[in-house]
Amino acid sequence: MTKGALDTLGFTLAPILGPRGITVNTVSPGVTETDMNAWLREDHDGAAERSVTEVTALGRIGRPDDIAGAVALLARPEAGRITGHVLDATGGYFLGPAGGVVPV
Repeated sequence: MTKGALDTLGFTLAPILGPRGITVNTVSPGVTETDMNAWLREDHDGAAERSVTEVTALGRIGRPDDIAGAVALLARPEAGRITGHVLDATGGYFLGPAGGVVPV
């Protein structure tokens, strides 16, 4: 199942499970240091990583603990009113370059 399909599944399940007090959300992790993105480890000159970090507001590749933190946030009792939401945990991917200045 694709990430987009999971988001749609979350939107679909949220109103169905809501009456039971169950929240349904998805997390969009962006580029994260995992086996799925092994090309980051194989990027010996750093060009591929720079191509991502230059257009990421936080200026770095995500780490698994970043995504775990986003999931933990949604699992907290205080997040009990959040449902049917896609949480962007990309570090601001494609929001613009770190520092807010577009290089010329």
